[in-house]
Amino acid sequence: MIDFSVDVSSLVLPDGHVISGSIENEDDVRGALGRVSEGFGFRGFMVLAIPDSGSHSLTAQALMTTWPMDFLRRYDSARLIDGSPVIQRLRRSTIPFTYDAHQLARGRVDGKGEAAICVFEQANMPRGVYLPVHDAAGHRAAVAFGGDRSAVSGDELQELNLWAGLLYSRLSEVRTRDRRGPGSLSRREIECLRWAAAGKTTVEMARIMALSEYTVNHYLNRATRKLDSVNRVQTVAKAIRAGLIN
Repeated sequence: MIDFSVDVSSLVLPDGHVISGSIENEDDVRGALGRVSEGFGFRGFMVLAIPDSGSHSLTAQALMTTWPMDFLRRYDSARLIDGSPVIQRLRRSTIPFTYDAHQLARGRVDGKGEAAICVFEQANMPRGVYLPVHDAAGHRAAVAFGGDRSAVSGDELQELNLWAGLLYSRLSEVRTRDRRGPGSLSRREIECLRWAAAGKTTVEMARIMALSEYTVNHYLNRATRKLDSVNRVQTVAKAIRAGLIN
């Protein structure tokens, strides 16, 4: 059994690894979630803001993810968020649950069951878990882990729920701190701005840095927020004037 009063640094993943060191920024949270995902045998994770009924894009609700960008594009192109049994469940319940794309398809009433199966199978993520979380201000979200491993056990679900709660709380603390002041740019944010200043597109930067397009945009958007800019061009200009890039 897991002691729910302990810190993440004292918890051991199923592969025997621990998450050592402090978690001080979003990169640290991303890295920790990535290690949890790998440790439990998943292909990736997503931190998802619970969408309201007017939202039609999963990509717009993804706060942080390593799920393939192609998956998000195909999901949104088919408008699978409309009528999704998962989204409906997340809106009304805070209980963690597993998912199986084939079983969920049977719960859709919009005739998009086969399309949903295809999207998840193509991404090699037909099974996984959704773990509802919330921060100190009561904002609700969910952490999802997906892959093609066997269904998780009850004990694994409990462990994943603990990891999700701890790391989402830390993510919320970091984001609240960053909103209070510009703070310093991370190494990845500066690297993205340097390539942007060199005229590279998001696709080119993703290829150069071995990251997803989503992740590159995440770093650029975060730098824009920290430097209180309105667009990427202004962010690059401010970074140059501040001596952050040259």
